[in-house]
Amino acid sequence: MAVPKRKTSPSRKGMRRAHDALSAANTAECPNCGEIKRPHHVCGSCGHYDGRNVLTKAA
Repeated sequence: MAVPKRKTSPSRKGMRRAHDALSAANTAECPNCGEIKRPHHVCGSCGHYDGRNVLTKAA
């Protein structure tokens, strides 16, 4: 069974994890209502997607 010969230092551990950070989600403006939404997703505010009404919001 493979066992490490030496303890990994905090510096080496940090270098290995340098690319593991989460990136911020992209946002786009809804062309219908102007709210911020995720690209290629239905607008949660007005229910529009790709220039048409997909969801009806219950009052």
